[in-house]
Amino acid sequence: MGGVSKSFRCTLEVRDYELDSQGIVNNAVYLNYLEHARHLFLRETGQEFNDWHKKGIDPVVRRLEIEYRQSLQGGDQFEIETWVEQKGYVRFLFHQRIVRGDEEVLTAVITVVFVRNGRPVQPPQEMVEALREFSKQE
Repeated sequence: MGGVSKSFRCTLEVRDYELDSQGIVNNAVYLNYLEHARHLFLRETGQEFNDWHKKGIDPVVRRLEIEYRQSLQGGDQFEIETWVEQKGYVRFLFHQRIVRGDEEVLTAVITVVFVRNGRPVQPPQEMVEALREFSKQE
């Protein structure tokens, strides 16, 4: 994670209804975990998706890359680490990592673009400034 000023961390716990027939977390559930962590992360920086929407700007997931390494099971507590990297004027890469104790469960890179009326736009400057503390330094 070299070059990152600071990362955001949150702790969650696997709920029984998130398990599949094998007794492990269903792969699609990890998307919910990652999204929830991104929302908590943005809230920590003083940003809210609803505030951006009111200004006519919406963040949209353009690309999602996940590498699964381990499975979570019912009752597992785990931590999600999040940091961000700005790419160009309209794209942000949200780097996320789920760990259980010392074990890395998955890594993910989520590409988010900001749109207004379906067209890419630069995000509000106050949002860019708020994320700078958690950004990869070029």
